[in-house]
Amino acid sequence: MVASLAASPVPARENPAAPGRPSRIVSLNLCADELVLRLADRGQVAAVTYLAGDPRGSTVAAQAAGVPVTRGLAEEIVALKPDLVIAGAFTTRTTVGLLKRIGFPPLELGVPANFDGVRAQIRQVAAAVGHPERGEAMAAELDATLARVVPASRLLRVLVLRPNAFTVSPGSLGDAIIRAAGLVNVAAQIGRDRTGSVPLEAAALADADLVVVDASETGTPSLADALLHHPILERLRAQGRTVPIPNRLWTCPGPQVAEVVARLAAAARARTPMKTP
Repeated sequence: MVASLAASPVPARENPAAPGRPSRIVSLNLCADELVLRLADRGQVAAVTYLAGDPRGSTVAAQAAGVPVTRGLAEEIVALKPDLVIAGAFTTRTTVGLLKRIGFPPLELGVPANFDGVRAQIRQVAAAVGHPERGEAMAAELDATLARVVPASRLLRVLVLRPNAFTVSPGSLGDAIIRAAGLVNVAAQIGRDRTGSVPLEAAALADADLVVVDASETGTPSLADALLHHPILERLRAQGRTVPIPNRLWTCPGPQVAEVVARLAAAARARTPMKTP
C-alpha cells in the first residue's frame, strides 16, 4: 500500500505546487481543514472533511465549496494518494493508526491551551504546506485584533454554556480567551461533571454576570440545544445577561479566536454595574 502511494503519479493540476511543496494535502478534522484552506493554495488541497462546508460549525465554509470531502476513512485517504495528511490529536484515530502502520505518518495537531500555542500551530501548518509567510501574516492578524481589544474595566464573572451544557475548562484556550477579555471563568469555580458539562442547577446558582451561549443559527433544532432554552436561561436573556457568540469562532485555533475576545470584552463593557433583580 505504501508503495502504491509512492509510485502512483500525481494527477496534473492547473496550478501545480511549487517544487518542495506538497501538492495533494488531505486534512482529517475541522481544525486542520480551517488552517489548510486558509494557508495552502487551493490547487494543493486534495480533500477536507465534510464538516468544512457546514457554516454552522466552520469558519471556512465558503473556501471549502467545491473541494472534495471525506469522512476520514482510511480507504478514502489512501485512494487520494496524498503527499501530506494533517490530522487532529483526538479524531480519526483508526485512520491515523493505519497510516502510521503503513509508513505514512500524518502531521498531528495538538490542542493549543493559549495564544502562544495558537501562533505556533498556525506557523506549523503554514510551514508544512510550504507557505510560512502566510503563517506569519495570520499570526500578525491575530495579534493585531487582540491589540485593538479594550478589556473589561470590571472583573465580571462569565459562564459559557454550549449545547449539552458543555463549558470552557480552566487551562484551555477558551479559558485564555475569557481571561484576555479581562473576565473570570466561572467554570473554574463551580466545577463540571465527568463529561465537561455544567449541571443546570449549578449554572443557575452561579449567578454569573454574563452567560455565553451559542448564537442562534438557522437549521434543524436539536436536543443538544434544548437546555439553552430553559426558563432559567430565558430569564437571564430578559435581564440582558446572555452573550450570543457562534461556537464556530472558538471551536478551533485560528485568528478568529481574537474576535471572541473582542465580543466578550464589548459585552462586559456594556453590562450595567448593577444586576437586574
